[in-house]
Amino acid sequence: MHEAFGYDWYFLRLRTTMEETSREAVATAVQRVAGMLQRSDQLDKVEQYRRREARKKASVEARLKAAIQSQLDGVRTGLTQLHSALLDVKDIQGSLADVSKDWRQSINTIENLKDVKDAVVQHSQLASAVENLKNIFSVPEIVADTQQLIEQGELLQAHRKLMELECSRDDLMYEQYRMDSKNTSDMNLISIYFEDVQGLSDELAKQLWMVLQRSMVTVRRDPTMLVSVVRIIEREVKIDRRMVDRKKQSGFIPPGRPKRWKDKMFEVLEGTVSTRIEGTQSVTREADKMWLVRLLEITRKYVLDDLIVVKNLMVQCFPQHYDTFNRFFGLYHNAVSSRVKELAAEDLEANEIVSMLTWVLNTYKSVEMMGHPDLASECDINALEALLPQDVVDDLLSKYVKTFTSNITGWLRKALETDKKDWQKETEPEADQDGYYQTTLPAIVFQMFEQNLQVAAQIDGDFKEQVLKLCLKQMNTFLIRYREEAVTYKEEHLRDRQLPQCYVQYMIAIINNCQTFKESINSLKRKYSQSSEPTDSDAAIERTLSEVAKEGCQFLLDEVFLDLEHHLYELMTRKWLTGSHAVDTICVTVEDYFNDFNKIKKPFNQEMTSEALRRVVVEYIKAVMQKRITFKN
Repeated sequence: MHEAFGYDWYFLRLRTTMEETSREAVATAVQRVAGMLQRSDQLDKVEQYRRREARKKASVEARLKAAIQSQLDGVRTGLTQLHSALLDVKDIQGSLADVSKDWRQSINTIENLKDVKDAVVQHSQLASAVENLKNIFSVPEIVADTQQLIEQGELLQAHRKLMELECSRDDLMYEQYRMDSKNTSDMNLISIYFEDVQGLSDELAKQLWMVLQRSMVTVRRDPTMLVSVVRIIEREVKIDRRMVDRKKQSGFIPPGRPKRWKDKMFEVLEGTVSTRIEGTQSVTREADKMWLVRLLEITRKYVLDDLIVVKNLMVQCFPQHYDTFNRFFGLYHNAVSSRVKELAAEDLEANEIVSMLTWVLNTYKSVEMMGHPDLASECDINALEALLPQDVVDDLLSKYVKTFTSNITGWLRKALETDKKDWQKETEPEADQDGYYQTTLPAIVFQMFEQNLQVAAQIDGDFKEQVLKLCLKQMNTFLIRYREEAVTYKEEHLRDRQLPQCYVQYMIAIINNCQTFKESINSLKRKYSQSSEPTDSDAAIERTLSEVAKEGCQFLLDEVFLDLEHHLYELMTRKWLTGSHAVDTICVTVEDYFNDFNKIKKPFNQEMTSEALRRVVVEYIKAVMQKRITFKN
């Protein structure tokens, strides 16, 4: 019946569709015929058009019949399958009803099987117990054997027996937990029986950590021992993972799990590296002033040697996924960083600060240490963090500058005091290769500056510039004091012109020192400064040096004209007119002084000559203007 209704509905719809299609075809045909018969000459071809369209119509009708027949066959097949499926659904529905009826009738029977279920669980536990019975009875013997193997250093075999003991204990506890998780007395009984197992595990762990603590020595002498330790730890990692997974499923985990021996291994290695770095200090400041230099050099050597051993030997003892070299590289970097931070926190002296910063900022990443060619292929030193935070570096630099400022002030003061003592000598000062008088003061001062600038250059280019500016600032202050001492030297001489005996010669040396200071300052700037722009200190130093030199020249000319004072007073007098020797005396005296003044460097000697000539002329003009002689006719 359903099948007949389906066919009737399908054919009704098909018939409606065919009528619509027929109407559309007639309309299309009319348009085509109208298009083909637009001219009178086309009427002769009507028969030809009719035959052609008849053939097309026959072809189309054949294809339509085939398509419709195929579609009808498919519909028929589908309806047959739907009818079959309907029958199957009715059968399944009946079967489910029967199952539901049987299940309701068997509920009471299932509840009566609880005793059987308990018996099955107990049987399973007993079977496990029987299976482990041999191991259970042999626990004391296995414990003794394991202890002996640990003492003999047979760590792999000892660990294998330890795993057997732990497996027996854990299986028994697991079965007990499954049977009755709240029965703590039986669980405690198992724990007491296997209490020596945890002690063996701790003892074995101590042996492993001892081997790791001596890993740098062990890997050279007996690398297989280190490999065994790593294998044991890898076994424990797998057991930990398995036990944690079982806990997620059952809620039970054996005592002492997870052991996390892998994490402990890395902690031991980190402690070993830290101890290695901290143990490099062999002397103290009291015993050796170069203690810090020695400490840093020993640290450099230890770190470099150890990392080369890690690269060439230790990497082969660890699994590849440990990334062993980079891990050790990071451990040594962190240990060194911690150590230098401790050193930086101490009360370091100026030279120790320089040694520290030079090592931290330059040596550490150089080819002498972390950038060594043997390590370059394994690491990227540019990725390393700074050993010292920038604020700590800035504090050390500030402390050094403060100490350096205090020291250099003291050094300059002592150098000037020493030079002042030389001014009182009864012997002439030394002359340079060109015969110009000089003292050792410029050489001492600029040797001092040079040494400190060389040290600063080792630390940092910017710091070098900072120290140079500081030196120039201190130099300006020093020159002001130098000028004051030269004035005092002249005043003391005027109180007793017989002392010091070499006053003129040392005043000449003071003037020449100004030129030497100027040349040395320019040399330092060319060598240690990247900037050619003049600074305020440059102008102040130039001005002070010029004043000291000019005042020195003035003091010397004052000395000359003090000797000539009486003879200059005779100029333009009646005595001078009647045959005085004043002019001859003036010439001889000036010539004698200028024999010494030839020891003055240019351009001051030329200025001295011009100034002496000017002052002589002034004296002649004064004599004329004062009308010291009166002519009657």
